[in-house]
Amino acid sequence: MKIRKAVVPIAGLGTRLFPASHACKKELFPIVAPDGIARALVHHQVNDLIAAGIEEICMIIQPGEDRLVNDYFQGPGKDYLERLEKYPDLVREAIQMRSVLKSITFAVQATQDGYGHAVYQSRAFAAGEPILLCLGDHLFRGRGYSCHARLMQAFADCGGKSVSAVNRIRPEELKGYGTIAGKRTRANPFLIEISRIVEKPAINLARGQLRVDGLGQDEFLGWFGMHALAPSIFGILEEMIEQNVRQKGEFQMTFAQELQRQREGYYALEMKDGQRFDFGVPADFVKSVAAFAQD
Repeated sequence: MKIRKAVVPIAGLGTRLFPASHACKKELFPIVAPDGIARALVHHQVNDLIAAGIEEICMIIQPGEDRLVNDYFQGPGKDYLERLEKYPDLVREAIQMRSVLKSITFAVQATQDGYGHAVYQSRAFAAGEPILLCLGDHLFRGRGYSCHARLMQAFADCGGKSVSAVNRIRPEELKGYGTIAGKRTRANPFLIEISRIVEKPAINLARGQLRVDGLGQDEFLGWFGMHALAPSIFGILEEMIEQNVRQKGEFQMTFAQELQRQREGYYALEMKDGQRFDFGVPADFVKSVAAFAQD
């Protein structure tokens, strides 16, 4: 099954970036690319997805935020465009921005009930197709390749079973990521058949039960920030919501992925030389802004 649809949740409140996120939604913060152009964070995400072959993008938003996104991608009016005429690259950018609007639709998360709850709002958009799910406050870059395209290819190679991108994390990072156990496949040493998924595990649990061959004693594989998901994930999320199955008061996406693994199998793709740029917290935001601008 070819993936042609992507889901980008941007309905979060951005509380860790308050008060700046009160003035401007964090996914619209300006991020400078290696080409020197300052685009909104989500604009970079959209460009990367389209370049990877994605045809339709669903942004999960809070009520009324579709206007913010539409106004941004619609670009400036005639008077402002005239002021841009001395910057041909920016004029071309304004034209390109408008062209991507046809690829963007929206789903509304009216209540903040967790990441799994947010993703479930895109079930009508998915319409029985697999999706590429990407964090809205992250960007990704491979060395000479698209991380999105590589994960989509892995999904095809695995016969349509879900595949999540992972990278190596240290013990002190376990508190921030879903973490896996599994065994590398013979055909591709970067492709791992997952035997367990745990959200933000304690270090003793990770050391004892979340092992993957080929890693050091205190190396683990945690979520990279993008997932190629088989359509059954929406049925699992629906079950969780109907039965009010929560962890720490929310409908957790990682728990739904573990249930999917138990029922039909699940793979991970190690993005060993891929870069993840996290713009979700102030300290990481500062580092990622500087790093992302470098070629």
